[in-house]
Amino acid sequence: MDDRSNAAPLITIELDDVLRITGWNLRAERAFGVAANEAVGRLIREVLPVAGDPDAWESALVGDSEDPEVRIVARPDGEPLHFEAWSQVMRGQEGVVVGTTLSGHDVTARQRQLRSLGIESRMLAAMLDNLDLAVWAIDKQSNFVLQRGKALQTAGLKRDQFVGQNYFDLYGELTNVEDIRRAIAGEVSLAVHTEVYGMHWLGWSLPTLDDEELALISIALDVTESKRTELELRAKLDLIERQQEVIRQLSTPIIEVWDGVITLPIVGLVDTVRTAEIMDNLLQAVTRTRARFAILDLTGVEVVDTGTASHLIRMIQAIRLLGADGILTGIHPVIAQTIVSLGVDLTRVAVFGKLRDALVHCLGKLGRPSRVKA
Repeated sequence: MDDRSNAAPLITIELDDVLRITGWNLRAERAFGVAANEAVGRLIREVLPVAGDPDAWESALVGDSEDPEVRIVARPDGEPLHFEAWSQVMRGQEGVVVGTTLSGHDVTARQRQLRSLGIESRMLAAMLDNLDLAVWAIDKQSNFVLQRGKALQTAGLKRDQFVGQNYFDLYGELTNVEDIRRAIAGEVSLAVHTEVYGMHWLGWSLPTLDDEELALISIALDVTESKRTELELRAKLDLIERQQEVIRQLSTPIIEVWDGVITLPIVGLVDTVRTAEIMDNLLQAVTRTRARFAILDLTGVEVVDTGTASHLIRMIQAIRLLGADGILTGIHPVIAQTIVSLGVDLTRVAVFGKLRDALVHCLGKLGRPSRVKA
């Protein structure tokens, strides 16, 4: 191996007619980790065994190679190395093959990158073929250069149907068009909802400012079914809320039984939340009707907890602050015990056993002439 071969940028290996190494340059030493004095004189299959194919080097004696061939060889340290090489056959008198020269380089890193790109490509293809996605890209002139994804079929579109056409000519009327313009300018657009082709989409637009060709890559997920489900649930919730409002109004009807007298018959279970609603409705009714008396009829309530009983008493006090008198009727024995256990002073609160008695009391008060102090 002369100085010229040792200075060559490629790995150079010279072989005789039985594939015994006769030349091994410096680039080969560095790539394979084998010194020239260790390699020369040995068969190449011993120095550079090809994984799974011990006769792989035989083709190097057949003829000059038009294209390089990549062989995976094992280095002395056990690490695989991808050796891409051309072969140039050397012939003697009468054209008899007397040897061959291999020229090539280590492409291990490139092969790993290609393998990684291949895996990524297969992963992307699997996602586009099986998930409800549509992926598209536009160039610096906003023209489509790619359209892929299973969701395109759902929308009635073909693969790459709009390639070469301008995005804004086709979709300039969409609600998310300004998001696309900002994305082209460099602002990432995430999870933007839009509706087109009768379908709901959730889109992510990713600018590619450093790309010489592309301006934008966008991924759109078909969320039509989930959107329909969301709308159905929202409609059901609205219906439930309206029904609950009707139930609340029916369960706490405020009746104006006489000018200046309103009554609130309470029926069923009374908890803290419902008591708060009752207070709010009752105080508004007192203000609206300018009532002088508000009768809380507890005939339909058999039990309340201490917190609710305390709330009822505060309700009577709040009614008094609005200039009206609060009256309790129909108190059950259990409720009476609860109120007593709270130690509440009811001496200033009119309490009657029946609603009729309370009405008689109110009418009597309304019919009594007011006394004017001198």
